[in-house]
Amino acid sequence: MEDDLIICRCEEVTKGEICDVVRHGAQTADEVKRLTRAGMGLCQGKTCRRLVNRILAEETGRDIREIKPSSFRPPVRPLPLGFFGRKEIH
Repeated sequence: MEDDLIICRCEEVTKGEICDVVRHGAQTADEVKRLTRAGMGLCQGKTCRRLVNRILAEETGRDIREIKPSSFRPPVRPLPLGFFGRKEIH
């Protein structure tokens, strides 16, 4: 049942999926992200990044402080395209 727990709500990635890629060789948060899409959704990992890191630490037997956070791309919030065409930003 625990494997069905949704870790990344944006991409609907479960704990079981994350554990599976780690057991098959993923060693970093970025590798987990590329293989599962956890952290690639609208929130850019704001809600799941810590959980993914914790699972990665548990599965690899490493201290969570050794786990480098995954990368993310700004903007982390959606912006209307018109925002980028403005000359003045208020």
